[in-house]
Amino acid sequence: MEEGYTSLPTSHLLGSVPAAVAEESTKGAASESSSANLQIFPPANGGYQAPGSPYGGDDQAANSWRGVCSISSYTPYFNVDTDIVVGRFISSVYPMNDFTGKIDVNPDLYGPIWISTTLVFMLAALGNCATYLMRKRNEPDTMWTFDVTYVNWAACIIYGYALAVPVAFYFLLRYFGCNASLIRLWCMWGYSLFIFVPSSLLLIAPVEIFRWIIIILAGAASSWFVALNLKSYIEGSDLMVLIVSALLLQFVLALFIKIFFFV
Repeated sequence: MEEGYTSLPTSHLLGSVPAAVAEESTKGAASESSSANLQIFPPANGGYQAPGSPYGGDDQAANSWRGVCSISSYTPYFNVDTDIVVGRFISSVYPMNDFTGKIDVNPDLYGPIWISTTLVFMLAALGNCATYLMRKRNEPDTMWTFDVTYVNWAACIIYGYALAVPVAFYFLLRYFGCNASLIRLWCMWGYSLFIFVPSSLLLIAPVEIFRWIIIILAGAASSWFVALNLKSYIEGSDLMVLIVSALLLQFVLALFIKIFFFV
């Protein structure tokens, strides 16, 4: 009888204590699985993922088209402070400053969006104001009304130019074998429009020759800024026609701003 009792498995008897070894092994396996799960959290497109993070947020967002529709994919491009943005404003006005080197590590989209939106409303408001001053100077008795369509035209021209032109040059550069970045081109072209913001304030003056001088100087500086920074992408390649095309497009935009909004 004693041999029969001793041969029963004690782990199934009432009041018996389970072996601690099994419990510890279960906890160890659970902790390993939880730590494994933590290594893949956050998911590729969920939550903030800083550039160069161990989760590979940038690589996954760049290699997956699903990242285009994810807000977290664009978060690093808005992670800038006031000093950085102001420094890039100054570099865009002074073309000889190395703007490409400034945005090489962390190109941003905050500045280009802010510049484009500000320029849209300034062109619409100041363009109407300049037209009013010119009408009152030449024909004091003429009735004048605010032209709301200036807002639509300014939005279509500025946003369309800031979005479409960098995309076109990106595909052209890639077609000719140049290593180009669409985000950096958007950033560079967006900051190239900054000089038109203070220039639009000067274009209010109802003196036609003064307006032409201001817009020619602003267009020349902005065109030269685009040409210098675009040149860094085609070093070693005979693609001067692309630089000349970008320079002419930028200058044509300046002329359009003067002729359409500041008549």
